[in-house]
Amino acid sequence: MAEPVLVMEHVRKSMRRQEVIKDFTLQAEAGRVIALLGGNGAGKSTILRLIAGILHPDAGEIRVGGLRWKDGRLRYAERVGYMPDDYRFPGGLTAMETMTFWAKLRGLPKSRAAEALAEVGLSDTGTKPVASFSKGMRQRVLFAQALLARPPLVLLDEPTNGLDPFWMESFIRLVREAAGRGQTVLFSTHQLEIAEAAADRIVFLRDGVAMFDSGAGQNGADGPETLREAFARMYGIPLRR
Repeated sequence: MAEPVLVMEHVRKSMRRQEVIKDFTLQAEAGRVIALLGGNGAGKSTILRLIAGILHPDAGEIRVGGLRWKDGRLRYAERVGYMPDDYRFPGGLTAMETMTFWAKLRGLPKSRAAEALAEVGLSDTGTKPVASFSKGMRQRVLFAQALLARPPLVLLDEPTNGLDPFWMESFIRLVREAAGRGQTVLFSTHQLEIAEAAADRIVFLRDGVAMFDSGAGQNGADGPETLREAFARMYGIPLRR
């Protein structure tokens, strides 16, 4: 049996003398969409940066397609598409110029850059610099570059921040299409509704710990919990019926 696209085994990470990820384990197979759900400081972004190779774990192991970061940085990076929570775009570059630059870094033709922009509805932005785009439009550019090379693993950090309702629906469609091509998508969010709509598995995080995993068959004290029951318990809020 082939190894899962992503394997995280007992990963720990401390920052500024504080342990922010505590014994985190996760496996993800091809064609799955997984949401990391939690509030500010839950550890969502740190987990994505660890997988992307921007940060390195203090303990444990991370493999993408059976490859560890130290086995070969370029080969590892080819397996991952990463969308940061925010990015400072160079002044003056248009969306097409920006995407063409990223395509060249990936060894891809300019035509693929144009396709990626079309997928997120940004074909007609003309000469307007990306740095002047709205938050939602910048998010769509970053989303397009994460999908650019059709990598086996796509990491999206708070990808729906700033999106209007139409592009929220488009985001859901695009990640499902990526899964349909066999790509694995792992995204972070603090919105339960987005996690439920886009993902087929949801991992709840609090203080660097996986409190609940909808794909792990976890049970509450009185039997299986629903996602919303777990969410309400995690944050101590009344469950809306």
